[in-house]
Amino acid sequence: MNITFRQLRLFLATAETGSVSAAARALHVTQPTASMQLREITESVGMPLYDIIGRKLYLTDAGQKLAQTARQIVDEWERFEQNIHAMQGLTQGRLRVAVVSTAKYFVPRLLGRFCESHPHIDISLEVLNRDGVVQRLRDNRDDLYVMSTPPADMELEDQVFLDNPLLLIAPHGHPLAARKRLTLGALKGERFLLRERGSGTRLATDRFFESQGFEPDSRLELGSNEAIKEAVAGHLGVAVISRHALKKTELSKDLCLLPVSGTPIPSQWHLVYPKARQISPIAAVFRSHLMQEAQRWAKG
Repeated sequence: MNITFRQLRLFLATAETGSVSAAARALHVTQPTASMQLREITESVGMPLYDIIGRKLYLTDAGQKLAQTARQIVDEWERFEQNIHAMQGLTQGRLRVAVVSTAKYFVPRLLGRFCESHPHIDISLEVLNRDGVVQRLRDNRDDLYVMSTPPADMELEDQVFLDNPLLLIAPHGHPLAARKRLTLGALKGERFLLRERGSGTRLATDRFFESQGFEPDSRLELGSNEAIKEAVAGHLGVAVISRHALKKTELSKDLCLLPVSGTPIPSQWHLVYPKARQISPIAAVFRSHLMQEAQRWAKG
């Protein structure tokens, strides 16, 4: 096979964006040039690499294998570039981080402080639900991943760096909020507003309910913390939510905490990546930065 490194980058961009035109824009080439290069790659491999159905691109089995190989080659080259820059006394390159949606309340601030110290590093931040982050983790698409419940079926390098307490909230002025302590059973008649199945908060909530032998009479699933907070403020029910997703102004105006025994529900933030992956120099520096910042937060 006679495939150039530039062609591998183009195919990888096509696989990740699902679009030839998007890949062409990302690599600053024209779409006809990208299409011609993709045809040359397909001819070199000797098997169909993708199908286009309804203007959407779908990889064949051979295409998925090539994308996986291209990703490994590109990652290895980027690590080599970063090592050379480090040997030259420079710090530049690219850091790719994928986080679950609740982590968006604090990770950007950590990245911002990191960028102030390393202004020549390009940052790519993906914010997705847990299933989306886990899929990117399985595809080995990023340097580091932040989530509260890593998948148990993968060999991972896993560091806990911050507590993620989960609180029970209700509309401001809820009559049960005045009590010093409640049992979970006191909320039996309440509608519970829950994150979608598979989210880290939902997994922790379900474990908490099971440990208490509790089954809500009524449930309503919502796909974001913002939607849950608005629904609770609108008196649609009560909810379990991360402390990181709550602002002090919201607790003083629209929401209140319910003092339920067993809460806050213990949870933690994990920084993970596949154990088989060789972490890049920049990712290693950011990991150290994150751990230091987490220690500072814990003390403060």
